[in-house]
This record gives sequence, C-alpha cells and structure tokens, in this order.
Amino acid sequence: MNIERPAGTWLPATDSQVARQIAGRDWSATGLGPLETWPVSLRAVLSAMLTCPTPMYLAWGPDLVSFYNDAYRPILGYREAHALGCRFRDLWASIWDDIAPLVDGCLRGESQRMVDMRLDLSRKGAPEESYWTFTYSPVFDDGGRICGLLCVTNETTARILAERARAKADERLVLAMSAGNSIGIWDWDVIEDRVTSDNRFATLYGVDATVAAGGTSIGEFFKGIHPDDRARVETEIADTIRRVGSFGSEYRLLRADGTVCWVSAQGRCIPGPDGTCVRLPGVSHDITARKEAELKLRAAKEEREFVLEQIGHQRMLTDPREILHSASEALGRRLGVNRVGFYRLTGPDSICHEASWTDGTLKPLAGIQATNFYGDHADAERRAGRALIFGDSRQDAGGALAPYAADGVLAGICVPLLTDGHWAAGIYLHQAAVRNWSEPEITLTKEIVQQTWLAMERAEALRSLNRRVEEQEAALAQREIVLREEFERREAAERQLRQLQKMEAVGQLTGGIAHDFNNMLAVVISGLNLTQRQLARGNSDVGPYVEGALEGANRAAALTQRLLSFSRQQPLEPAVVDANGLLTGLSDMLSRSLGETVVLETRLQPDLWAVKVDRNQLENAIVNLAVNARDAMPDGGRVVLQTANAHLDGDQVRLSGMEPGDHVRIRVLDTGTGMTPEVLSKAFDPFFTTKPTGRGTGLGLSQVYGFIRQSGGHVAITSQVGQGTTVDLYLPRCLEGAVQAPHDQAADVPPGRPEDVILVAEDEDRVRSFTVSALQDLGYTVLEAASGPAALAILEARGDIRLLFTDVVMPQMTGSQLVEQAQAMRPGLAVLYTSGYTGKSLETEDRVRAGGNFLPKPFSFDQLARKIDEALSRPAAD
Repeated sequence: MNIERPAGTWLPATDSQVARQIAGRDWSATGLGPLETWPVSLRAVLSAMLTCPTPMYLAWGPDLVSFYNDAYRPILGYREAHALGCRFRDLWASIWDDIAPLVDGCLRGESQRMVDMRLDLSRKGAPEESYWTFTYSPVFDDGGRICGLLCVTNETTARILAERARAKADERLVLAMSAGNSIGIWDWDVIEDRVTSDNRFATLYGVDATVAAGGTSIGEFFKGIHPDDRARVETEIADTIRRVGSFGSEYRLLRADGTVCWVSAQGRCIPGPDGTCVRLPGVSHDITARKEAELKLRAAKEEREFVLEQIGHQRMLTDPREILHSASEALGRRLGVNRVGFYRLTGPDSICHEASWTDGTLKPLAGIQATNFYGDHADAERRAGRALIFGDSRQDAGGALAPYAADGVLAGICVPLLTDGHWAAGIYLHQAAVRNWSEPEITLTKEIVQQTWLAMERAEALRSLNRRVEEQEAALAQREIVLREEFERREAAERQLRQLQKMEAVGQLTGGIAHDFNNMLAVVISGLNLTQRQLARGNSDVGPYVEGALEGANRAAALTQRLLSFSRQQPLEPAVVDANGLLTGLSDMLSRSLGETVVLETRLQPDLWAVKVDRNQLENAIVNLAVNARDAMPDGGRVVLQTANAHLDGDQVRLSGMEPGDHVRIRVLDTGTGMTPEVLSKAFDPFFTTKPTGRGTGLGLSQVYGFIRQSGGHVAITSQVGQGTTVDLYLPRCLEGAVQAPHDQAADVPPGRPEDVILVAEDEDRVRSFTVSALQDLGYTVLEAASGPAALAILEARGDIRLLFTDVVMPQMTGSQLVEQAQAMRPGLAVLYTSGYTGKSLETEDRVRAGGNFLPKPFSFDQLARKIDEALSRPAAD
C-alpha cells in the first residue's frame, strides 16, 4: 500500500486521520507556532506515536497541549471534535481530580504505571464504569528538559467485569449447593453426554427418575424447558462450556399438565487436564412465586407509566377531538383490541359517534345511532352508569348481548361517562374474537377512560373560556380606545392647569422676593445716599445711616439664606449637638421675645440622644417656630418646647421617605388659633403666609422644612382650629458625644499677623477687593488671584503662603479643582471655601461637613476675621 506523506509537512507517511488533522490545522495563533517550526523532539515523539497501533496520548508544553494517535480516538468519545490542541486539564476535566497527582509526579520525572484503575470517562456523555491500565512517561525537549508526558493505555473493562461476574456466579453456586431449598441436583458428564440427577430434578423436567439415576443425555432434559426459552438456554450452556466458566440462568419449565413454573439454575464447569470442561454439576431452585410477583410488578409499573404518559400527553392538547383520537389509539394499541371509540348523547334515545380508532378488523362507527342499537340490556346498563364487560357476546348475559355478535363484536368493555350523575357519553373497546378480559386490563381501561373524559371536559371548558376572553378582550379594546381619548383630553387639560399653576407660583415667588428685596434695598440705598450726602457736607456723623444700611443688607442676606435653605442648597456646618442644652439656652431669650402674655414651658427628656446638625440653623428653626406660635396667639397662650427619643419603624417612615431607626424628636406646641385643613396643606409652601402684608415673607416654615430635610430628618405638622398647632422635628440619632456650644464671639475680632500670608482666589473684582482690604486691615499679608490658574502660579512662586481662601464657583477652574491641585503642590496648605450658592456640588458639601472650612456669602468683617483665624488655627491635614 503506497501512502504519501501529508503535503508540505514533516509528518510521517502513514494512513492516519490524526496526522491529516494536524497537517490541515493552522497552528500559527497557538503557543506552538507554525507546524514547520516545531522542535525536533516534538516531531520525533509525534512521528513515533502516529504510526503506533497502541492507543497513545501526548501532552506537550507549558499548557500540556493534547495530541494522540488514531488508536486513541475511540477513548475520546464525544470529546474528539475539539480534543486536538486542547489543554490536557480542560480535555479531561471530569477525571482531573483522579489523574492530577499522577500528572504532577510524571512532570517531576517520576514515571507512573496504573493497573486496572477505574475512571469515569463518560465517552457518550453519560457516566460509565470503565477500567484502564496505562503508563505516564516524561518527554523531553531539545534541551533535555521535561516538557510534557506520554500516555500509553489499554482498556481492561471487559476483563474486570468478566472476573466480577465469574466471582458472583461462583458465590451463587456455593450458596445454591449449600441451600436446603434446592429442588434438584444434577451432574452432567460432558464428554459422555450423560446427566445424572436426583428424583426431584428428573420429575420436574419430565424425565423418568430411574433413567435419570442411571444417566441420560442432556437432550432429554432440554425437552422439559419451555419452547420459547429452550434455544436461549442451550446457547447459554454451550457458551459456559466453551468458556469453562460458571452457568446461571432463569427459565420456564413446561409440565405435563400444561402448567408453567420458573426455575433458577446454577452450575460450574470442572475442567480436565487439557483445560476443557469435562463435567458440569449444578442445582435448580423453584422461583415461580418470585418470578410471578416480578412480572406482576413489572406489568403494574408499565401500566402506571402508560397512564402517566397519557395524562401528560393529554394536558398538552387543547382540542377535545384530538384528545379522543390520541387516547383511543393509545388504549387500543396497548390492549391489542380491534376498535376503540367515543360517543355522546344527543337526545333521550340517540347517541352520536364522534371519534373511533380501529386496526382494520372492525369498521369505525360514525353518525347517529339509537341507544338500544346493541339491545335493551346494554342500554339499561349504560343508563345505570355501570360498565358493560363481556368476553363472548353470544353466551354472556343469557344471550341478551346478541346484537353485538350480529355486528361482529364478540368481546368488549363499554364504560359510560356521567355528568351530574346522568349518562352523557361513553367510551368502548370492541374485539372481533372471544376474549377473557383480565382484571388489570379492566382497571386500566376504566382509569384511561375517566382521565380522557376529564381532559375533554377541561379542554372544552378552556375553549369556552377562551371564547369569552376573546369577546371580553374585544370589548376591552374598544373601551380602551374610548378611555385613551378621554385620558388624552384630560391630560391636555391638566397640562394647561399645571402651566397656569406654575405661572401663578412663579409670579407669587418673584413678587414676594421683589417686595422684600425692594424694602431691604430701599433701606440700604437710602442709608448709603444719606451717608454720601453727609460726608460731602463734611459731616462725619453718619453712624445711624451706616447701621441702617447694614441692617437692610443683613436682612437681604437672611432672605437669601432662607431661599437656599428651602431649596436644600444651603451649605451646612453640622456638629454633634445636645438638643436639651440648646433648648435650655434658648428658653431665656424666647421668654423675653414671646412677650408677657405667652407662657413658655420646656419638657426635656433625660438621657436624650445626641444629633448631628448645624447648630445655628437649628436655633433659627426653633426660634422661627416659636415666633410663629406667638403670632398665632394674639390673646396669649402657651408654647411648649419638648424633646423625646423616638424609634421609627418601617410603617411610620414609609410615606415620609425617612430611613427607619433611632431619631430625636423636638416638638414645638402652641395653644393658638390653629389652621384649617386648606391652610395646613400649604404650610410649607414658599411665600405662603396668613399674616398681614409686611408682617412676614412666608419663608419661615419652608425654611425649617428645607433645613431639616437637608439634615436627613423630617418635619410633621398637625393642627386643629381653635386648639393649636404642633410641629415635630425628627433628626437622626448620632452616636458621637455632644460638643459644647460655642461662646458668643461677637465682640472678639482676632487680629492678623503680617507673617501669615493669605492667597485670595475670587473672580468677582469687588468681592475680591473688599476681602483683600478687610484682611489687610486685620493685619494679614494678602495676595490675590482672579482665577484658579492664576492662583496656582502664585502658589508655585511663593512658598510662604499659609492659607488659600477661594470661591467655590469660578470659571476655568472650580474651587474644588484648585484646592486639589494646590494641596498636591503644598500638602500642608490650609484651605477656606466661600460661596453664595454651591448648587448640588456633593464634593463641596462633603468637604464642608467633614471639616467645617466654609464661609457663606455674604459675610461681615467680623465673620471673616473669626473664620480666617479658625482656619489658620486648625492643625494641618496629614
């Protein structure tokens, strides 16, 4: 045979499918590289392996890439499609835990040999029992280093299983020989073909006992075996003699009276000098009872599986006629009958055949038929709801079933189906020959019939339901069109209403702001104008005008803070606060402010939990609520400040949007006029007020609401006309210890030192000019920059700058970006932020909460002095 080498390769000239696969694959993208560059050592091993008829497997390189020869391919099973070039570990992942220690030892240079090792290769994708004798040998690269392993293997499963079976047979034979319930013992001289046995064995097989005692041929005993089993048993004995092994079989014996019994025979060959079988002794046991029980159990199991299969199949069908046809055919084939059909009553004395299956022996029944077509006896039985079962219609029921015989039906089972206790339909099984129906057949028929009837009723009910659903869906679709048109009209009207409400709210907001700011600006402008005129006349007594202007400016700043608080954009400086101490400190001031007609009470819970909140803002909120309470009591009354620890669960906080847990409740209660439900619903709206014009801005409660929500808490308000109002402030519990309230520093303006150099970064020229002038007036050395890049340039040039005072919102570079680069350049640099509005800058908010290094705009000279001194006194960050 002339075999050519694969074209263009160094592979050996061999008729190997694996060699052709190797040659036809592009290896360039793998770790091995192109085929022509493979090392000599790999070529040599592959060449030898591909021409070897013994199954061999090669794992090569750091990844243990898989190669094998044609003899190894059957071992791969379903893995063959992707095995070539696959990593060893991935290819045999299912048995890796078993072979990994062997692989590791081989790669250390220790050859491995395993004999009859059990491995579950699952070659067909399912678990299997297989045994293998194999070796793992290291293979070396061109430099003499171990670079893989070579496996030479052989399957020994057949031998192991044969030895196991032989051992079990020997064990059974020993047990049989020693058993006291054996029904016969034989000894067959194979060379002479002479079987000797005891009386029981001979009688059982129908052989004369005297003849059997003297010995007769094996063929005489074969005559007693059931004809259906005889050929099998003869083949099994011949195979036992050929193997010189053990014999074991179960088969039927046919007695002279025609009855059948089951026996279990076990024997064992005795070899002669030449190793061939010369004798075969053995025993037989009567296993008729066990075998009949097994057969009944098997039949019952098969019937149960058949019933379950039919139930599952019928559940998948939705057409009643299809259910009938399927069940009729399945039952007919299962029981081997000639015709199976279904009928339904169409009147008091008529039925209609709707489905019928036949094997061709009997014609199918169709159309309308009288209920007594098969006689009055059959009609009466079905009307009574009783199943009609007969094996010979010519003889059964005293000849009353003769109409069946006249129609060619000699045996049958007819099961009526009832609805509300009345005969409504039926299923029948017809046989053209006499038949003795067994109890299991009758039981199976009734069960399948009842299940089929239920499946039909379910299918018909489902079909009726689907029709009603389709009708309802059509009606709903039409209704949906009407509702959609109505919804679109309503939505258009609501959009117009929302737009009008928006415009009204914007008008109210801008009108309120304009009104208050005009009043405040009027004070500022008039104060400054009068100051300017007095100074022009040489009169320096301008203090009252300046104080008036400052008061107007401070009121404008407070209004701005209220707006920011309501929008939750106000920068806060939270600290751990003892609410009891705060209320105690406010009580004296409030007692004077509320007037003589208002009684102030404090009810403070001992051991009150601490909260983390902006102290000044909380004080303002409580003062604001107390003043509102006073205004709601024109004739006097009582204001109660109360604190309590409160644990809020999920039901209490679900609607408020709060997190469940521990909170501190601060309550402000009054005995004033109260609010109507309509007024209460607008209490937190901005610029909504019930006070006369000029008595309030309408931002009080909205400011409180915005501040508490910004602090992670919640505000609840209840009110009843004539009884008063209660406002509850809920703030989350803080586990840190409360700090002491800061002392009043209004009169303390700390001076600066020339050696403290401050860099001011502010893009607004006038604000920057005022800030620089104020700091210079305090005694500091001040540098200024109109942008972030300019400030960085100054920082790079001057190494003596101690503090960076920067606006948050600036063009080109924000204050946060400036601080980040500045502190990277100067790690010990102190920082103070300022801004009139930070928006939703979470970064700035985090810095403010973490360090308190923020001064909100507008700020006074005193506020600037104290904040700068505080920032310079704070320890430098690590």
